[in-house]
Amino acid sequence: MKYARLSKEQFEELHQEFINFLASQSITGDEWEDIKINKPEVAEEELDIFSDLVWEGVLNQAQFLEHFSPNQIYLFKITETTLNLIAIKVENEQVDVTTRQGYNWLQQNLMDDRVSLYTSAKAVSDDRNKDIFALVQQGAVITKGELYEFFEKHLNL
Repeated sequence: MKYARLSKEQFEELHQEFINFLASQSITGDEWEDIKINKPEVAEEELDIFSDLVWEGVLNQAQFLEHFSPNQIYLFKITETTLNLIAIKVENEQVDVTTRQGYNWLQQNLMDDRVSLYTSAKAVSDDRNKDIFALVQQGAVITKGELYEFFEKHLNL
C-alpha cells in the first residue's frame, strides 16, 4: 500500500465509487460478499488498492496545503516541480492562531514585531504525491489556496 487505507466514514462516503471499482474488476455484489467471508485477505487487498486510487486522484489535484499550530501557520503551494512555503510565526504566548480570537489578533497585528514571515521553496521529489501525502500525514489539509494567495500578494512574491 502506497498511502493509507481510507477510514470507514470515507468508504461510506465513496460507496458508489467503490461499487464501480469492483464492477471494473468484474466483481459483483454477491461475489464481494463471498470474498469478504471466504477470502478476507483478498478483500483487504481490494480495499487497499481502492484507497490508493482515491488518494492518488486527490493528491494529483492538490495545489495548496495549510497546516496550523498554536503559534505557526505553514502555507504550501505545490507545483509540478516545487514546494513553495510561506510560514507565519507568532512569538506571543497569549496568541493561539488556531482559535478565532488568536487568528483575529494575527490579522490585526501582521506587522507586529512578534510576527515573523518566512518563505522557502524546494524541489519536489520524483514522487510529488508522496511528498504531499507526508505533509497531510503531519496534519496539513488540502485547500483552495486563498490564504496562501493573500500572503503571496502581501509579501510581493
